[in-house]
Amino acid sequence: MPTIKTLLANATNTLINCSDSPLLDAEVLLGFVLSKPRTYLRAWCDNTLTDQQIAAFNALIQQREQGTPIAYLTGTREFWSRDFTVTADVLIPRPDTELLIELSLELIPKNQAVKLIDLGTGSGIIAVTLAAERPNAQVIAVDASSAALAVAQHNAQQHQLTNVEFYQSDWFTNVPDEQFDLVISNPPYIDSDDEHLQQGDVRFEPKTALIADNKGLSDIEIIADKARRYLKPAGHLLIEHGYNQAAQVQAIFNALAYDKVQSYRDLSGQPRVTYGQKP
Repeated sequence: MPTIKTLLANATNTLINCSDSPLLDAEVLLGFVLSKPRTYLRAWCDNTLTDQQIAAFNALIQQREQGTPIAYLTGTREFWSRDFTVTADVLIPRPDTELLIELSLELIPKNQAVKLIDLGTGSGIIAVTLAAERPNAQVIAVDASSAALAVAQHNAQQHQLTNVEFYQSDWFTNVPDEQFDLVISNPPYIDSDDEHLQQGDVRFEPKTALIADNKGLSDIEIIADKARRYLKPAGHLLIEHGYNQAAQVQAIFNALAYDKVQSYRDLSGQPRVTYGQKP
């Protein structure tokens, strides 16, 4: 029977031409099959596996070789030091989106009862994280997809949160007619002709959560426009966008008379989030 060391070597060789991190991918997937951390694989590298475990691992490696993202294979991804369930119905959480969390937490007082809304919540990483970090906040999470909303609700339950409400809605269409201290969104912002749609994990993610008309700006335009009605005076708007869209998004915000319009850079130094304040 092959050992853990042999299985990892063979899997790494299989993935070497289709992954930037073939050994890491193999370790994560074998750890998932065995319900063990990666440190176990190194400490017990001479252990053998059952036929069932080997078959399960090889099936995952085959899917990974075809490009299926690791997060969809394991059904989980870490974000802001919490584990979130993910499925093919939602985008895979990315470190860049943590900038939205950082900026939001700076705007939300720790012990104040504020209201905020996360538009296009997907897996719920933004709504759930903010609800957990600010227990006194009332959070509404919105998505047009019932499948995505089910994932978000599961993640809220998994983290035992009671201060999040969920609405199936096309942006503000079915949202309660009330005002919020913060409107936050990571909407679709990729142009349908963008070459990145044919690369990497994005090939497998739901296109409705990625692509927007008008060179990727149409949903941002809708949110920024409608948010004015739902924001309290001096309320805050935060929207994530593409690395090359900051100037256009700032122009949208300025045309709608938002104050203090400014863009912020992500971990890679790219302008990723634009802020505006309702007068």
